[in-house]
Amino acid sequence: MYVIVDIQGQQFKVEQDQKLFVHRLNAEQGSVVEFEKVMLVDNDGEVKVGSPVIEGAKVVVEILSHVKGDKVLVFKKKRRKGYQKMNGHRQQFSEVKVKEIIA
Repeated sequence: MYVIVDIQGQQFKVEQDQKLFVHRLNAEQGSVVEFEKVMLVDNDGEVKVGSPVIEGAKVVVEILSHVKGDKVLVFKKKRRKGYQKMNGHRQQFSEVKVKEIIA
């Protein structure tokens, strides 16, 4: 059984006991969070598609940790003009584990 759920504007295909990285959630480490924007449920070949969401379906996740992603370097240069600019960015993520799928 898997579902497609919207978590902070991104859609994820999740299954029971799966770990995934989502954009940082405003909750404490070890807390339990529910997401109710379930778009699709596939239960052993029986597919239900919401319009846009399925009523009563939700995904319960536990926050394992808050981490930073890899550094992304942005380098801009214009040749023969003496212009160079370097910028770096590290995205904040939350590692979550799917505890329960209610569909």
